[in-house]
Amino acid sequence: MVMRIQEINSNSEMLNPKIYIMKVDVHAVNFTVDRKLVDFIQERMDKLEKYYDRVVSSDVFLKVERTSDKENKAVEIKINVPGDDFLVKKQCKTFEEAVELSAESLERLLVKRKEKVRAHI
Repeated sequence: MVMRIQEINSNSEMLNPKIYIMKVDVHAVNFTVDRKLVDFIQERMDKLEKYYDRVVSSDVFLKVERTSDKENKAVEIKINVPGDDFLVKKQCKTFEEAVELSAESLERLLVKRKEKVRAHI
């Protein structure tokens, strides 16, 4: 499932400049992902924009590893921001839990990035 960037233009460019919605690509490796999981991922990734509003896109890779382990659901999230890419990998019992932990890690990274950018201004 691929979510595309949507560009919203207002009538008044000065009062409300272009708003960009983050592009989220979900890649399921060796299985079919259901719509509920894709919607959960999209919703959680959209929340990252309140920590750093210049996120361009993200790639979410879902993998099932070592079927004998209980914690066999692996999630890799790659976030693209101008000048940098962030990659977070988590492995948990469920994809939802792994996405949540990955998003929390990305929140911390994006806050650090925002503070670093502000320090240079």
